Amino acid sequence: MAAPAGHPAREARSECSEEALAAALADVPELARLLEIDPYLKPFAPDFQRRYKLFSKTLNNIGENEGGIDKFSRGYESFGVHRCADGGLYCKEWAPGAEGVFLTGDFNDWNPFAYPYKKLDFGKWELYIPPKQNRSVLVPHGSKLKVVIRSKSGEILYRISPWAKYVTRDSDNVNYDWIHWNPEHPYKFKHSKPKKPRGLRIYESHVGISSYEGKIASYKHFTCNILPRIKDLGYNCIQMMAIMEHAYYASFGYQITSFFAASSRFGTPEELKELVDTAHSMGITVLLDVVHSHASKNSEDGLNMFDGTESCYFHYGPRGNHNLWDSRLFAYSSWEVLRFLLSNIRWWLEEYGFDGFRFDGVTSMLYHHHGIGQNFSGDYHEYFGLEVDEDALTYIMLANHLVHTLYPDSITIAEDVSGMPALCFPISLGGAGFDYRLAMAVPDKWIQLLKEYKDEDWNMGNIVYTLTNRRYLEKCIAYAESHDQALVGDKTLAFWLMDAEMYTNMSVLTPFTPVIDRGIQLHKMIRLITHALGGEGYLNFMELMGLPWWCSG
Repeated sequence: MAAPAGHPAREARSECSEEALAAALADVPELARLLEIDPYLKPFAPDFQRRYKLFSKTLNNIGENEGGIDKFSRGYESFGVHRCADGGLYCKEWAPGAEGVFLTGDFNDWNPFAYPYKKLDFGKWELYIPPKQNRSVLVPHGSKLKVVIRSKSGEILYRISPWAKYVTRDSDNVNYDWIHWNPEHPYKFKHSKPKKPRGLRIYESHVGISSYEGKIASYKHFTCNILPRIKDLGYNCIQMMAIMEHAYYASFGYQITSFFAASSRFGTPEELKELVDTAHSMGITVLLDVVHSHASKNSEDGLNMFDGTESCYFHYGPRGNHNLWDSRLFAYSSWEVLRFLLSNIRWWLEEYGFDGFRFDGVTSMLYHHHGIGQNFSGDYHEYFGLEVDEDALTYIMLANHLVHTLYPDSITIAEDVSGMPALCFPISLGGAGFDYRLAMAVPDKWIQLLKEYKDEDWNMGNIVYTLTNRRYLEKCIAYAESHDQALVGDKTLAFWLMDAEMYTNMSVLTPFTPVIDRGIQLHKMIRLITHALGGEGYLNFMELMGLPWWCSG
């Protein structure tokens, strides 16, 4: 990923001054080790210094104003709606652009203004509703709720709380309902988390498509039918996609509307906890595909326009919109946005027992251009300077610091196509703190070969170079294909190899044809060489063979 010696981009670089280098080394505890590993980073030592100082300053501010990142990341304990010990209800929201905030629901026959919130400093609002006279619960488990926002223009908006823990949609309803989730007997975890695996073998999975039947599968189905097979196939980790609630199912979980809610399409929160706990009982590490790079533009069900303004959780104007994804972009420098996102990370670790995260869309987060129209050549100037969104990078460093401080055995993986140097080095060295990055050039190479060359013309030297061309000491997850290749705008490797006879001769009831036999053998060899040379971990998508999951292995 780094430009080799003699590359024109390297020759054109200017050195930073001795004073600047000395200052950077003084401010970043172990930067000298990073520069020793990759001396070509020396001209950019001031950039590492600035990034680390931004991270340290933010972390110190959190400590001084919030009592530390541990306390700061527990926003879900106060924001949203909570039952008190006396049977009352405590509610809190951040809506800086609102003129008034109210709580309504079926508990008060949907009277929109019966329970007004009190305005606090910094755009926060709170409400305490005492219990009934007989001390019974005012808002029972399963009640439907809405936050009512009176905007500064006088408009009345019905919103789902950004901190809602469960939302679902009736079959005859277009919009989602916010359900107060407070079961009398919540799921109790029985098994401890497994130790961090020395070598990751990841089964990338989507609960909804895990059944051969023509329906959306459930958490229960996955727990009972898929987890045992994953274990038998030798995987020690699953990466779960599309768990955070998304109103648009076809987005495959990448247009999030409710960040704290487990998708109700597959079952209840308690059933997801049982899934994670069962995986732990098998020694399987469970990673969540977390989407903090953007959010759905949906304002009826999501964060967008929550308080009647476009700049509550997101940047105002063009900077707040992702042109290709048609989604909203977080204002990572906002104090309350940091609280929301860091608390979201903490929530999935604490409440559901996840063992780490695969961070989606890291390239989009790292750069103001979001990677759009960029061909990263390996010139180090592409990774430093004004194009880098250092607010987003600071959030990434804080998130990794939080995860690895809370749970040292947790794992974080970055989906970054740019090859940002030091992304997978510890923060103390000037890195971003990820454990692994996805080796995204590898599946692209296989697709290119299948599209442009006959397999007898493949250049093995070029294949080996692509598989082994990665940054020194930055660990990679290798994969022949993932959902990006198999489902988003392309087709699986199996279909590239065998689509001519996929629906006619892919059967155990008929003899192998040359097309099917050759395709399966090539498929096995592609996976073998990818697993052997591509990185320090391996990932396999559950639909790898282009057939139901039980045909893959």
